[in-house]
Amino acid sequence: MTETSPASPEKTELVLLGRITGVHGLKGEVKIAAYTSAPGDIVAYGALTSADGCSFNISAIRSVKGGSVIAAVRGVSSRDEAEKLRGTDLYVSRAALPPPQGEDEYYHSDLIGLNAVSPDGETIGKIIAVHNFGAGDLLEVRFEGERQAKLIPFENSHVPRIDLAARQVVVLRPVYEGESTEE
Repeated sequence: MTETSPASPEKTELVLLGRITGVHGLKGEVKIAAYTSAPGDIVAYGALTSADGCSFNISAIRSVKGGSVIAAVRGVSSRDEAEKLRGTDLYVSRAALPPPQGEDEYYHSDLIGLNAVSPDGETIGKIIAVHNFGAGDLLEVRFEGERQAKLIPFENSHVPRIDLAARQVVVLRPVYEGESTEE
């Protein structure tokens, strides 16, 4: 898995590769949470783009804990300038990425918007996001008739089948303490 999907439709051909999460030092370096397999690979795709269309030429200085890199951004030379970039999502064109390798590998953006279905094929909701807070990928599913979306572990026991061609994912919803198993 490589990224979390951009939310707006005009970004459907963009893939989120990272997010500027902080600043490092006084010379304008930033800390980037990289969503690439190897954090340093975030610089391998050339200039990255923000949601508002700004282009960023970055170079990785070094990897740090938690899948992040310390990077220099061309044109940013002070801590104050770097601080203004905090929270910026960094995208690359989908065409610049290699196709997913293997049957069980997907870009997160491939999964966003797919129907969540029961094992018998009944639509039960929609995947609205994919997250990773450090302990593995989670699908955020908005189940039909529910206001609050639920996080589903993205593992075979809860997501046994993905059919991109049919635009659906079989989801076995976990039962949490205090929830009813009857529908």
